[in-house]
Parts: sequence; structure tokens; C-alpha cells
Amino acid sequence: MKFPNPFRSKDSDFLKLLGEQALKTREGLEALEAYMKDGDDEHAKRLERLEKEADELRRVLIDELNRTFVTPIDREDLFALSRTIDDVLDYGYTTLDEMVTLGVKPNVYLQRLVSILREAAEELHLSVIQLKDHPKVALDHAARAKSLENRVESVYRSAIGDLFKEPKTVEDIVAILKMREIYRHLSNAADRGDEAANIIGDIVVKMT
Repeated sequence: MKFPNPFRSKDSDFLKLLGEQALKTREGLEALEAYMKDGDDEHAKRLERLEKEADELRRVLIDELNRTFVTPIDREDLFALSRTIDDVLDYGYTTLDEMVTLGVKPNVYLQRLVSILREAAEELHLSVIQLKDHPKVALDHAARAKSLENRVESVYRSAIGDLFKEPKTVEDIVAILKMREIYRHLSNAADRGDEAANIIGDIVVKMT
């Protein structure tokens, strides 16, 4: 007796949309990384555009979930994975937005944090697009994304430690508070990437 393919054409649409959303997140982090290197407004505009496009993909995905009775992966997992991938890009965008609002210029720590986050976004994208046909490969990429989150936290702690060394004036304290907020956004982005990797792990366990 033959059983139906769990990834019918309609089912695969969910993974296609997730893959496209993960790609937008990856491209958004690439734009943020480029901005951290030269501060060019064109990179900022590109990030803003990608964030809006990713939001639209997520809206379509949620609409499809609401229209579909049976899904190839648990509905809750699909929703949660989409949400966490979206959060990574959202935190990237709010990082840039607050830098502009608060007049914060890129520094070495910001460049390093975003570089690692961009690598993690690449791993998440690769993980999502391998879920259908190569779940174990997807799991490998998710594990790499998790290890990159640990690296972000290490750099984050160093950045915070360096930030609070010997503030001298009220202006120093104001600058510290601004920068701490920016660092925290990137740490939060890493946390959401880590959660996305966890969800992928859960999905793979259920699939295999």
C-alpha cells in the first residue's frame, strides 16, 4: 500500500515561503553588515525594503496557514519558525533605526556582532531550504546557527564590559546608554536566531 507524499505541492508552498522569508532575513543582515562598514544610506534603504518584503511574505504564509486544514509540519511549528526568522530581521532593522535616531556610529564591536549574525542568518536560510529533502543537513545548519549565537553573546559581553570602563562625564554616560541599547538589539537578534534553530531541530525530530 502506498502512502501519500507528505510534501504535496500545496504543502511545499509553506516551505517555499519560509525559504523566501529566510532569504530576505539573510539579505537584510548582509545590508546591515555593509552599513556597518561604510555607513552608506543606500544600505539602510535596502534593509528597510527587505524588512517590508519579509513582512509581506510572513503575512502570506499566515494567510495560507489559516486557509489550509492539513499541513506537512505542525501548524504551530511553521508559525513559530516564521515568527522567529522575522524577529531576527526586525531586530536588525531596529538596530539600524536606533543608530540613526540616536546618532550612533558603527564601531568594531557592532561590525563584529553583525558579521556573526549575518553568518547565522545564512545558516538559518540554508537550514530552511534543506528541510524538505535533506532534514539531517538542515539540522547541521541549525546547529551551526546555534554555535554562532554563542559567539554573538561572547562578543556582546566583551562589548558591554568595554563600554562601562571609566565613564568620565555625563556625556560619556549618555553615550554608554545609547550604545548599550544598540548592543542589546543585536543580542536579541541572536537569541531569536537561536530559537529558530531550536524549532528547526524540533521539526526534524518529528519528521524523521
